[in-house]
Amino acid sequence: MRPNRFYAVIRIGPVRVGTFNNGRGQIRHAAACTAPGCGFSTEHRDRSAAELAARTHRCT
Repeated sequence: MRPNRFYAVIRIGPVRVGTFNNGRGQIRHAAACTAPGCGFSTEHRDRSAAELAARTHRCT
């Protein structure tokens, strides 16, 4: 299996949102926090849902 290739990557605060094709050929959207020690990451079907998760994320 080839590695995931992210495109259309944007940054909202410390969170990056990107689009990728999963192993089943579906388009998915991921949001992941880049702050040290924060393990926040989510995967969504809709880009708007991933961006909302990024906007409402607060590192603890």
